[in-house]
Amino acid sequence: MTFYNPNARRIVVTGGAGFLGSHLCERLLAAGHHVLCVDNYCTGSRANIAHLMGNPFFEAVRHDVTLPLQTEVDEIYNMACPASPVYYQADPIQTTKTSVLGAINMLELACRSKAKILQASTSEVYGDPQVHPQPEAYWGHVNPIGLRACYDEGKRCAETLFFDYHRRAALPIKVARIFNTYGPRMQANDGRVVSNFIVQALRGLPLTIYGDGNQTRSFIFVDDQVDALIRLMETPDLVTGPVNLGNPTEIPMLALAELVLRLTGSRSTLERHPLPSDDPRQRRPDISQARSLLLWEPTTALEDGLSKTIAYFEQVLSFPD
Repeated sequence: MTFYNPNARRIVVTGGAGFLGSHLCERLLAAGHHVLCVDNYCTGSRANIAHLMGNPFFEAVRHDVTLPLQTEVDEIYNMACPASPVYYQADPIQTTKTSVLGAINMLELACRSKAKILQASTSEVYGDPQVHPQPEAYWGHVNPIGLRACYDEGKRCAETLFFDYHRRAALPIKVARIFNTYGPRMQANDGRVVSNFIVQALRGLPLTIYGDGNQTRSFIFVDDQVDALIRLMETPDLVTGPVNLGNPTEIPMLALAELVLRLTGSRSTLERHPLPSDDPRQRRPDISQARSLLLWEPTTALEDGLSKTIAYFEQVLSFPD
């Protein structure tokens, strides 16, 4: 439901039909803004935004951000890019183009429109970190020629472009370093650990454990992530980021698998596989800046968020498209 907002803005969300982008579009519409969803549907889905199509404040256009976009806009959330290893490694050259050319085209649009722009960067800019937890001041430990580099280095280059445009063109920018986010509308086959474990458990398949399973991740529920992104966009222009947006509570993969098995009631077993190349051993954000600048921290407990995500996948797997 939308309401009249006298301060309504025209907002472009690239990657708006994706998992995170569709939730962002939904929240912005609920606040009374005009939203233009831009997506080439490479990994996004029309099903994610089908419920928004009847809203008079919502538009969706099929467009690849590696090409210039002509429109009038007040704010841009640049969310476009495959975010799971399965998808970004499937076409690594296109992934790099999406991060780099997409950033340039959206920055140029922001300059023409005098719009504020937010870059959805990633915790992957830290690579396999040698500092733990990771503060924004840490420059990272990234393999520039590895299998994950198309995403890691593409996002790092995008951050460089954002700050160069900010310095040279006085463009108001925001850079969010997004940590592992999960929730409804994740794709069942995207290769991310939360969706992998849930789908395998619901199907009675073995849960895939890579390495010894002691590597850790920190998971933030999608509602908390969207709240943080909007709060960052609404900060004064002096605040540019980068700002870590994630959950500071980490969990080993073995413990996550056991939690999913308990919540689903599955009798699936665990199946061991070698650790993928350049897979980080640990990942946890230092969110001190988010707490102080945004007055924000995640509020959804992992068990609660997983329960909502499991309910979503139970429905999706029962009634597939």
